[in-house]
Amino acid sequence: MRIAVAGSIATDHLMSFEGRFAEQIIPDQIQQLSLSFLIDELDVRRGGVAANICFGMGGFGLAPVLVGAAGADFEDYRAWLDRHGVDTSAVYISELRHTARFICTTDRDQNQIASFYAGAMAEARNIELQAVAERVGGLDLVLIGADDPLAMVRHSEECRTRGIPFAADPSQQLARMEGPEVRTLIEGATFLFGNEYEKALAEQKTGWSDEDVLSRVGTRVTTLGAKGARIDREGEPALHVPAASVDHLVDPTGMGDAFRAGFLAAHSWGLSLERAAQVGNATAVHCLEADGPQEYTMTGASLLERVEKSYGSAAAAEVRPFV
Repeated sequence: MRIAVAGSIATDHLMSFEGRFAEQIIPDQIQQLSLSFLIDELDVRRGGVAANICFGMGGFGLAPVLVGAAGADFEDYRAWLDRHGVDTSAVYISELRHTARFICTTDRDQNQIASFYAGAMAEARNIELQAVAERVGGLDLVLIGADDPLAMVRHSEECRTRGIPFAADPSQQLARMEGPEVRTLIEGATFLFGNEYEKALAEQKTGWSDEDVLSRVGTRVTTLGAKGARIDREGEPALHVPAASVDHLVDPTGMGDAFRAGFLAAHSWGLSLERAAQVGNATAVHCLEADGPQEYTMTGASLLERVEKSYGSAAAAEVRPFV
């Protein structure tokens, strides 16, 4: 399958402050804040949901097409993704804005002060999927992830108009989107991804019940954290897939994106929904055991080992021919 992943491209600038924010704030001067923190650690991580998912899929040899907007400062990041099997030819480069950035400082009590600069992400609405499809010889599926909300809606409308199967994955942008936008994004999706909170929020925003949503999408995939994932289809019993076994927990950032990468890889191989969720869970655990959403290393052997350990030899035997 030729899969495109549309969504955010960003870098995370994570800083550590060894003091306490509370000790720097004078209560009766709170309306005139002027604070400066001496930072001890700076960790710059590559991120953005679309880039994270593509990184994971690239590890499976799928050559996913990254669809999103970035700035002229994207070149180093592009080279990294190219080296990891991602097709970055469809990335729109802004002439005016930098690539999106998340900047966060954490103090010794785990309090955080953060800012998000959307930057070039706002220009993702200028991307036409048809042009991308023509460039790569057609698309079998487009995952529409968290991005500029208008871009997300336009991508879903274009997929429906052109008959391109798509997966809706609004994640954190649900909080920004209004009911009509969420309904437009979801309607007709082959897959709808989300966690338990996002599932409830989508139903609240749309005014649709769980049954209403299932009547409008092909398959609803809900990640459940340590409980694994649930798969729902209209008229069929829910399928619960337990989480994969964990050796050591390091950092959960990017786990959901890694799950999607593994799930879509297995789907592209023609495996069942249960196997797809198992591969997704096993991929997510690789991410959980690394420090950063694109810092994990996964081999065919390590994936098969985790699948067999978590789900048995029969599951591993079905996955083996593809890795």
